[in-house]
Formats: sequence, structure tokens, C-alpha cells
Amino acid sequence: MITTATSADVLHSAYDLGDFVTSSEVYVDYIDAKKRMDKDKEAARLVSEFLKLKEDYDEVQRFGKYHPDYKRVTKEVREAKRMVDLHDSIAEYKKAEKELESMLRDVSLIIADTVSKSVKVPTGNPFFDQDGCSGGCGSGGSCGCS
Repeated sequence: MITTATSADVLHSAYDLGDFVTSSEVYVDYIDAKKRMDKDKEAARLVSEFLKLKEDYDEVQRFGKYHPDYKRVTKEVREAKRMVDLHDSIAEYKKAEKELESMLRDVSLIIADTVSKSVKVPTGNPFFDQDGCSGGCGSGGSCGCS
């Protein structure tokens, strides 16, 4: 591809936008929350315990409800997941991550709408996808896709 002055300007603007995002309060909050979570020994212990239980869960899922430890393992995994999700530093990190994701989604949608209203942006959330479908729901049109 031959780079023209126009495409070089677009790329330069994209880098400027990236710099603007990484200097935003939302991004700084995200990085701070990640650092706090990474330093939290209790959070690391909870995540490690959950991952170990998840391995057991994956093994049990091979046989489903017919596995002799199915109920015990699924209960332990749900409890461990709840403990992880409710831990302060992990919850703060997940909240900051969602806010950053939301900001990036909004930026992507604005850029796409500026280019053309027909440009589809996969947001990963059907509630934010235009017309309720990102083009490939596989439901046979029951979601309203055309």
C-alpha cells in the first residue's frame, strides 16, 4: 500500500487519539485499579484458588450432571467466583475496566458514524449494536435481524 499524505494524516490523528485516551481520567483510574489489584495478595490468592477449582469444574463438565462430584464442584466454583467478584480490589478493577471499555466503544461508534451511518461496529453487546444485531446472531431472525 502506498501511503499518501492524507492516509499519513489519518494515522497521525489515530496516534493522537490513542495518546488522548491514555491520558484520560478513565484510563488512569483503570491503571491505578489494576496496580492495586496486582499488589493485593488476598486477591491473588482468591484468583488462584478459583482457577484451581475451575480446572476441576472443567473436568466435571465433561460428564455433566452424571459426574459423582458435579453438585459439589459446581457449588464450590460458584462460591469461589462470588468471593473473587466481591473482593474490593477486584471489584474496583472490573468497574474501571467496564468504564474504559464503555469509553472505547463510544469512541469507536463516533468514528464509525462519522464515516458512514451504515458502518457496523461490533460492540460485543447487542443492546448497543445498531438495529439490535451485529450481523450474525445465528437465531434465524428471531432477534429482529433482517
